Amino acid sequence: MLKSVQSKLPPLGVLGPFIALLAACLFFATQTDRFLSGENFSLILQQVMVVGVIAIGQTLIILTAGIDLSCGMVMALGSIVMTKFAADLGMPAPLAIACGIAVTTLFGLVNGLLVTRLKLPPFIVTLGTLNIAFAITQLYSQSQTVTDLPEAMTWLGGTFGLGGTNVAFGAVLMLLLYFFAWFTLRETQYGRHVYAVGNNPEATRLTGIPTQRVLLSVYVIAGVFYGIASLLSVSRTGVGDPNAGQTENLDAITAVVLGGTSLFGGRGVILGTLVGALIVGVFRNGLTLMGVSSVYQVLVTGILVILAVAADQMSRRTAR
Repeated sequence: MLKSVQSKLPPLGVLGPFIALLAACLFFATQTDRFLSGENFSLILQQVMVVGVIAIGQTLIILTAGIDLSCGMVMALGSIVMTKFAADLGMPAPLAIACGIAVTTLFGLVNGLLVTRLKLPPFIVTLGTLNIAFAITQLYSQSQTVTDLPEAMTWLGGTFGLGGTNVAFGAVLMLLLYFFAWFTLRETQYGRHVYAVGNNPEATRLTGIPTQRVLLSVYVIAGVFYGIASLLSVSRTGVGDPNAGQTENLDAITAVVLGGTSLFGGRGVILGTLVGALIVGVFRNGLTLMGVSSVYQVLVTGILVILAVAADQMSRRTAR
């Protein structure tokens, strides 16, 4: 009977992130009265929506046993391109946004081609494109913040009332994107191919699946998500900030790892990444409400990452 019940329960790798999120919420609820409020939870969603969308693309790449260190700076470049095109060139907002997303998608294509065609390690490739994106961002913006943006470029930062709480449109978009990614990975043939490439690329190739094409598409699609994150960043801050994106790459990887996706590829749940992003957001928000220095917030995040990777390693050894 016990075995029958255990077989129906989700694996610990799936339940773990949810348990950690609930435990964090319960802890901070006992430490500050302001934590358990609709406005505070709405604020947490707003704070994580940029990293959360970047983390969708990062999850796709990590599922194929890769990694993308350039995601944060590519996002920053996309935001500068779309804001300068709108503010300086007078381009209509929808077209300027499309140009920014096109730039981030191009970077995804370049990353994918270098990984698939030249067989370069994703770590080295994306470390290089991180620096390239940073340099282009600073040169093109002249290290100046872009202001005076059209309302059509910032409306996702606005809010609407829901049960007495103001919810940002950008946060809703993030949740919809996660649902789309979850459905794609779980219910479509393409999603199964992504998992197969990360699990065993050679065996996948021998079954007739175009592994290199799947791998290339993952980097391109990730670039699209970075472009959407660019728009969310602009919407949230109301400006194009050339200094944005300098920590988002590590924050996105942290969210993916905390969400239970294996750094070795082939295993993970996209909704776990959302939970991972929320865990980081809850810890930073809760510690801020408690008056804890931001240095300790970084310390806690680092400890959580190490624990998550250690749990993944132990899980892999147990599976063997």
